Amino acid sequence: MFDTVRDDLAATIEEIREAGLFKPERVIGTPQSAAVTVTAGGTPGEVLNFCANNYLGLADHPEVLAAAKDALDRWGYGMASVRFICGTQDVHKELEERLSAFLGQEDTILYSSCFDANGGVFETLLDERDAVISDALNHASIIDGIRLCKARRHRYANRDLADLEQQLKESQDARRRLIVTDGVFSMDGYVAPLREICDLADRYNAMVMVDDSHAVGFVGANGRGTPELHGVMDRVDIITGTLGKALGGASGGYVAARREIVALLRQRSRPYLFSNSLAPVIAAASLKVLDLVEQSNELRERLAANTALFRSKMTEAGFEILPGDHPIAPVMIGDAAKAGRLAELLLERGVYVIGFSYPVVPHGKARIRVQLSAAHTTEDVERAVAAFVDARAALGE
Repeated sequence: MFDTVRDDLAATIEEIREAGLFKPERVIGTPQSAAVTVTAGGTPGEVLNFCANNYLGLADHPEVLAAAKDALDRWGYGMASVRFICGTQDVHKELEERLSAFLGQEDTILYSSCFDANGGVFETLLDERDAVISDALNHASIIDGIRLCKARRHRYANRDLADLEQQLKESQDARRRLIVTDGVFSMDGYVAPLREICDLADRYNAMVMVDDSHAVGFVGANGRGTPELHGVMDRVDIITGTLGKALGGASGGYVAARREIVALLRQRSRPYLFSNSLAPVIAAASLKVLDLVEQSNELRERLAANTALFRSKMTEAGFEILPGDHPIAPVMIGDAAKAGRLAELLLERGVYVIGFSYPVVPHGKARIRVQLSAAHTTEDVERAVAAFVDARAALGE
């Protein structure tokens, strides 16, 4: 049987390749940092890394590494169990308490990833009597999580408050309504208008959920994310996020929410009940990350400066950058094959970036998604801009 399937799969893969949509995986032989060494999937050698979610540069921070090493001796490698059996250590509870305090929520529950966190919320809280109202550009994990529940599904155009209000009007017969949005939309770097969303939620008696994966740690005056940025920390009912981006870059996710919501998730959320506990080394290292985030604004200020420099220099050079001030700085190309070729030319010039195309972004909206880090120097940023200019010339643009 599989011989027939094999041919079909091979044909599909070839179609993806011919359309310029194939996504090669490059292999790096060094820790995640501002510069990495590519060992396979590109010209071997050291390159500047402008495509990681390592916003604060903490993935190889010496204090984080030391905390992780100490945790291995104290807590061991893995739990080999789920939380309610024998998979809960002091370090898990301490991290949950720290995240709750940091995010201004009543309680927090850890997951193995934010994908799992988003996969475990909707089915637990909503059924056929309820409605979920989701931004059209929400992350795939939110979309998949919504598919698992029986609630009526409403979708509003990206950050379109008039459309959101219309969906709220059309769902007024629901028992519970949950508005869900990314805090920052990962392909565009756009920030959700949370204050206005909360205003609509109050007017129409709905709850608000925010996936703040691309904001926590560096957005807001103290790095507490988009709810802090918009002054609505006390008005958001559910915050999901990841430990795998600005907060150290390893893995793990969480739901920080009202106390009763978290209590129910602990009893009925399937990804939590049926997945191994977060590795204790990650929990312990994440506590050190929170220490670093809370102690100083230096990394956030450096990240903001790098972001402003890159955006201004690229605009001066004639590139189309989606507006904003987030360290996600999409360089718009349009054609998928051209975006992929430009990424290859940049790698040859010592700058590691990725071309994004369908189905990650819409047809005709291919781009190079550049991501700045506090670990980058001014010279790194200027070198990246120069490489873009040179690669564009080599592409014949």
